[in-house]
Amino acid sequence: MSDDVQNLRSFRIPPDFRGKPAWAVQCWWVVQATLFRLSPQFMFGWRNWLLRIFGARIGVGVHVRPTARITYPWKVTIGDWSWIGDETLIYSLEQIVIGSHVSISHRSSLCAGNHDYTKSDFPYVLDPGKTRIRIENEVWLANDVFVGPGVTIGRGAVVGARSGVFDSLPPMMVCFGTPARPVKPR
Repeated sequence: MSDDVQNLRSFRIPPDFRGKPAWAVQCWWVVQATLFRLSPQFMFGWRNWLLRIFGARIGVGVHVRPTARITYPWKVTIGDWSWIGDETLIYSLEQIVIGSHVSISHRSSLCAGNHDYTKSDFPYVLDPGKTRIRIENEVWLANDVFVGPGVTIGRGAVVGARSGVFDSLPPMMVCFGTPARPVKPR
């Protein structure tokens, strides 16, 4: 038995963890780095089409900026008329569902993944109830907001700039801070 607290040499990616074969993942990453990222700002339809080809469920009128990064589009749903800002990271190791009329501002991060730090091989947490993210309709995440695994942000909530969201937030509240807390009704 090892006394290692964290031994990353023993880390293994679980079978089928990505949800697609390795070649499909690599293909998406090449497309994202080229055809997606290099497309002009106004070509929202083009980027939506690319996301749909790779399995994302994208609604009508969605605006995803070319510098946004999406790890596994087949694990992402974005509702009608939602905006994804520049340099936003959608780290979709698990399902991420973004509702309709949602604004996710620049440099925000949605992280639907976690590791079990109590085990030396640092395995992924594979419990969707603890890792998936849900952003309900009409939410606004201001610039540079971090949303952690397992979080639901209620309908119409506003999350202030540079907030860290580690627990679910109620609907129709203005929330901010690290950790983000409800402060007043919207």
